[in-house]
Formats: sequence, structure tokens, C-alpha cells
Amino acid sequence: MIDRARSAGAVGIVCIGESVEQARAAARIATAHPGFVVFTAGVHPHDAAQFDPVADRDALAQLVAEGAVAVGECGLDYHYDHSPRELQRRAFATQLELARETNRPVVVHTREADDDTGAMIREAGSAGVRGVLHCYTGPAWLAETALDAGWYVSFSGIVTFKKWERDDVVRLVPDDRLLVESDSPYLAPVPNRGKRNEPAWVALTAARVAAVRGSDEETIRATTTRNAKALFSLA
Repeated sequence: MIDRARSAGAVGIVCIGESVEQARAAARIATAHPGFVVFTAGVHPHDAAQFDPVADRDALAQLVAEGAVAVGECGLDYHYDHSPRELQRRAFATQLELARETNRPVVVHTREADDDTGAMIREAGSAGVRGVLHCYTGPAWLAETALDAGWYVSFSGIVTFKKWERDDVVRLVPDDRLLVESDSPYLAPVPNRGKRNEPAWVALTAARVAAVRGSDEETIRATTTRNAKALFSLA
């Protein structure tokens, strides 16, 4: 998979840790592929009910000390509500505070939680926390809230789906805040929809974003690579 990503033109992979266990696994992958794979460490809102604000926070802090380039994936998901909303907010707030203390950006998942996500981004942004709304499918106003806080907005293979109806949001993100992602192993872009996704296919998402923005694929590839390096403080 990593070889295919290289062959497709990828210059690196940000391997997301959405639990302490998975973050440790991501760290091992990054160690095995230095200079190409980096990792993040966070707890997904689906698992917020099991989030220990002391033990898990300490474990995430240790992973950051060991080289995690961001805190997350964390955030709020009111669509599935796998965890009570108040516990989601608590886990998210704890991770935003960890990001502030460690000067790391946050990778944020949000679904049907626009008002609370917006409020928490405003507060975190005012405290100097940087981040990205990942795999973004939400309304323009929430994207603008993130942009006003100095954050980035990232788009996945969903932008290639027939049901996608938010080209206006793709166009409103400034060049210097735009990201694309695979969200592997989910959300494979057309024409690979339904298959297990992988990083090599992010080029298809970049091509679609370029078309929507009236740009060319090479420009979008270069722009989003530069932005990812800036957000995650990569060389």
C-alpha cells in the first residue's frame, strides 16, 4: 500500500490514531517508514464513553512526546451517538486542551454536531489551537468558523460521489487552508467506490477538487502538500 502511494506521487502519509491502541500501532508504522509516514494520537467521539480524562490523556500526551504530529482524530458525532453527547464534549475538550499545551494541531471529526463543534472551535482558536476539519461535509458557516480560527478544511473521496452537493464549500476555502485526504480505508473515490480505500487514490480526490475550483490537478497537489506540511510541521 505504501509503495502504491509513492508510485501515485504521494510524498507522505499521516496515519491517524483514533484510539490509544491504534495510535500506538500508527506509531509503529511510522517508525518502520521514517520520513514517509507520520502519526497522530487521539480518541474518536464514538469511544468517548470509555475515555478516561486522566489515564487516556496521559497516554496521548506520551504519544505526542514520542512524535505524534497532531492530537486526534477527536471531535463530536451526533449522528450515531455511540457515546453520550456530554461525554463526547468532555473528551473533545480534554484533547483540545492537550493540543494547546503541547502546541500540536488537532484533527477533528464532526457530524451533525455543528453548533457545539463551532463553539468549541471558536474557544480553542482563541486560545491558539490550530487544527483541521477532516473529511468535511458540513455547512459553509462551520467551515468559515474554522477558517476564522486559523484552521484548515480537508476534503475526502466524498466529493467524487454523485450525492455530493457542497461544491460551494470546496470553492470557499482559501488556497492556503485547503487539504485533501483519503480517510482510508473508508470512502474510496469514484471509480473505486465500494472498495477498501488507500492513500494512492487521494489523487482522484485532488483531481475532483481541482475541477470544482477551476484549477489544475498539479496545482492542487502542490498546494495541499504544502499546506499539510505547514499544519503538521513537517520538513
